[in-house]
Amino acid sequence: MRYCRRRLAAAGAAVLAVFGLALAAATAGHAATLDDVRARGHVVCGVTEDAPGFATASDDGTWSGLDIDFCKAVATAVFGDKTAVKYRVVTPANRYHALTAREVDLLPRAGGRTLSRDTELGVRFTDTLFHDGQGVLIRRGYAVASVLELSGTTICVMKDTPAAQAVETFFQSRKMRYQIVAAEKWTDVVKAYADGACTVLTGDVAMLAAERSRLAVPADHVLMQELISKEMLGPVVRQGDDQWFSIVRWTLSALIAAEELGISSQNVEAQRGSANADIRHFLGVEADLGQGMGLARDWSYQLVRQVGNYGEVFERNVGLKSPLALERGVNNLWTRGGLMSAGALR
Repeated sequence: MRYCRRRLAAAGAAVLAVFGLALAAATAGHAATLDDVRARGHVVCGVTEDAPGFATASDDGTWSGLDIDFCKAVATAVFGDKTAVKYRVVTPANRYHALTAREVDLLPRAGGRTLSRDTELGVRFTDTLFHDGQGVLIRRGYAVASVLELSGTTICVMKDTPAAQAVETFFQSRKMRYQIVAAEKWTDVVKAYADGACTVLTGDVAMLAAERSRLAVPADHVLMQELISKEMLGPVVRQGDDQWFSIVRWTLSALIAAEELGISSQNVEAQRGSANADIRHFLGVEADLGQGMGLARDWSYQLVRQVGNYGEVFERNVGLKSPLALERGVNNLWTRGGLMSAGALR
């Protein structure tokens, strides 16, 4: 009897071992995003259409924006060529399905990172590319310096949305008086503000900046620095592929680290001769940082040379010299009062 039990236990263990190996092989076969990307010859990025400053296409089909530059950065890390990328338009309703269905390789800036999205949709959030949140747009003529001085104001906001709930929570918790001017469509909300039906317009900072750029005199309107709520937006990849997760996450870290080290697209060539050990390490002069991810030794050097550092990417797409005219604020480096920081590239 004992012999039979041992035989059955051994057989069961063998079956489980074979099943485990088969599952591991299947997972590995479906997880090798880098192999698929290289065989295809380009990265496929899922981007939101008509997102000023982040992802817009010109009449000739040329894409530009912060999201687009991040996709170029990933292409540069993988191929050493920022043009080795194609863009597929996704919507908030289908973007995660497009990713898990392998229609795209990554989403550069999907919805805010939440526990349910990160654990229930078959996707992984890598890090924060852009700190967004619910902000306030107000006409320059109002003598207020803080959101806390807006008691008694009228607020234009979309009806029955998280933004409307955030206004209620923010003002009621501080015992501030307010009056809502609501509409079901964003375009109607913006029009109400433009027509003077309310004192302030509230929504995501990126949306407010885009709408300000379209107003008759953008300079007459100010985006207040304080946020009613926060949201961390960044690259998203499929679950189950640690190598691709690392490539995307460390591409973002490399953009930020380059700015921290003072390396830009303008000086990166000269910086290869720097006496600073951290800079030489980052640029692959004294270390091969790409080996563990299956990338070339000079991947971070090429990334900065072709795309720039995070500060350059931010400024040309959404910064003060762009139509959105956003201040760095929370998207500045941690050494300058912001929240952006990079993991150690070593």
